[in-house]
Parts: sequence; C-alpha cells; structure tokens
Amino acid sequence: VIGKGMTPPQKTLFPPEKICMDWRQKRRPGAGLFNLGSTCYLNVVLQCLTYTPPLANYLLSRQHSQLCHQQGFCMMCIMEDHVRKVLYSSATAIRPRAVIRHLKCKQFQVLQQVFFLSLRGQLLTSFLVIGEFKPDIPGDAYEFLRCTLNAMHRACLSGSSDLDVSSQETTIIHQIFGGFLRSRVTCLSCKTVFDFFKVFLDVLLKIKGASSLTTALEDFVKPKQMDGKKFFKCSKCKKKVAASKMVTVHHAPRVLTVCLGRADHGSSRKLSQVVEYPEYLDLRPYMSDPAGEPVLFSLYAVVVHNGHTCLGGHFFCYTKASNGQWYKMNDVFVDSCGIHTVLGQQAYLLFYAR
Repeated sequence: VIGKGMTPPQKTLFPPEKICMDWRQKRRPGAGLFNLGSTCYLNVVLQCLTYTPPLANYLLSRQHSQLCHQQGFCMMCIMEDHVRKVLYSSATAIRPRAVIRHLKCKQFQVLQQVFFLSLRGQLLTSFLVIGEFKPDIPGDAYEFLRCTLNAMHRACLSGSSDLDVSSQETTIIHQIFGGFLRSRVTCLSCKTVFDFFKVFLDVLLKIKGASSLTTALEDFVKPKQMDGKKFFKCSKCKKKVAASKMVTVHHAPRVLTVCLGRADHGSSRKLSQVVEYPEYLDLRPYMSDPAGEPVLFSLYAVVVHNGHTCLGGHFFCYTKASNGQWYKMNDVFVDSCGIHTVLGQQAYLLFYAR
C-alpha cells in the first residue's frame, strides 16, 4: 500500500486532552435570535454552534480572547461574545449584530469558491459573482457553517507562522470537528493499492434514493469505479488506468457534522424525501477498520429547511441544551419539545457528538 497525506504534526496548537465533551455548567436554554432581514440561515448555524458542548466550554472560558492579538476581525472573539450573550442573557431574544456586521469581511468571501452542491448549490455561480453573504438576501446554512468554522480556524492560526500543514490542523476547531477520510484507490491493471488521506470538518452525503442516514453512509463508503473521464494515473503503470475507489472514515471527529444534500443536480428542485436518522449513531461500519469497537455518537442538533424549492424557504433548528432537554429554535422563538419531534424532521444538517 502506497500512502499519502497523513503526516504527523510537528507542533500541537491545542492539546486534545483539554477538550471537555460534557457541559461544564448546566443551565436553562439561552436566548432566541432576531431575524435581521433574511438571516435565518445564519441564526441556525449560530445556535447549533452555541449548543456544541466542547466548543461552548472553550468559548465560555475566554481562553482565546485573553491571548488574542489579532487586529480587526476575529471570528473566535466574536463567537466568544455571542455565546456568552445567548447563554447568559436574561432577554428572550438578542440581535446577532456583530456577526452580521462582518458578513462582507474577506473571511466570508474567499471560501465560498470551494463549496459545492449544498442546498443552493445551483446558485454557486451567482455566489462567486456576489462574493459575500448579505443580510437581505437568502443564504444557505451549510455554506455559512463552513465559512464560520474556517474563519474560526484561521483566527486560531493568527500569530502562528511557518507551521507545517499537519500542525495547522491541530487548532481547537480541527480538534473538535476534524477527522480524516481515507480514499483507497486500487489500480485494476497492476492491482497496486494507493491510500490518500484528507482532513474533513463535515461530510456531505448524497440522499437521492436513500431512505435513511445509514443507507446514505453505506453508499458513501461503497467502492466506485474510476473509468472514462475519471481515469486514475497509476504511478506503477505510468499511465491512466481504470481503478476502483473506496472512501472511508479513517479517523472519527469528536463532533460529526453531516449535510444531507437536498439539491438535485442541474436544477433548483429540492429532494424532499424523508431521510430517517437515529438519536445514536455507530460510525464504526463506515470506517477504514469496520471490525473494531463501536464508535458511538449522540445527536445534539438538527437544522431543517422548510420550503418546496432550494431558492426560498426558511431555516429553523432543534438543539439539545445543557439541561438535557430539546428545544425548537425558530429565530426569536425557543420552545421545548421531545426527541420524537426532533427525529421526525426533514433534516438538512445533523450534528452528532462522541
């Protein structure tokens, strides 16, 4: 087996043993968020991150801002202030002005070029022209989540120069949300096996024809043929050849974020079929070593898109607060609900914690 892309880091920026997966403090649910135009896509991302226990524990400790020397925009500092306001405020709803104020920031522009086929995937050309999120224009929760995590990750790298790539992937953001995918490519001519490893912060799943999260994951890890336009250049055969490719989770993250891709290829049609998802997920069958001990995850947040097409509609979410109770968070409204309600939704984003 010839492997590439999994070099040990020369330096660890945030020690993983300092990550606390359980809430350090238990409290009532926090405030709702005002919709300041068409910002429901932004609100659901902020709420899901606020109720991500290891991230919230870190942000509430103010470890980042105490040492931050970044000039101007810093997404980590903004998130610290936001999470404290949401969880400690006596108000029923607050305005996420600080985040909206920086939507035109470069941190939220350049990353949009790497997104593909999210809920509004067919609009990516328009996004590249606009180059920014705007409060008065509907946006996509998945795209904004990726922008936010990358902006937070880069804030953690501020002041760290000359780091190798593997060391850059040891920030608190990567330690919480990051895992490794392995792409195992087998040359069908000489039978040589090549392994390629890649860091991921989320998993985008095709759901067309899938009735459940597990069937979508089974399709994700199923071997696929590489031929025609997708020929593989074999370093042993010294030419492009037909090959098989199998992608598996090689190293599981502490927090698994899954996007159920509801945009149909080549149209604005939304895939609205029911995709069942469990409260507890064992990721082991979809890993490089499927025969090991169970790798169990617990659901703690769900983002829902309500609408018949990808071009409009409304986002709301369900989150599990530190008191163990589930709440529906629909902009300013925060209402308690049961797990059966949570599991019966037309989910778009799923958040699971180890």
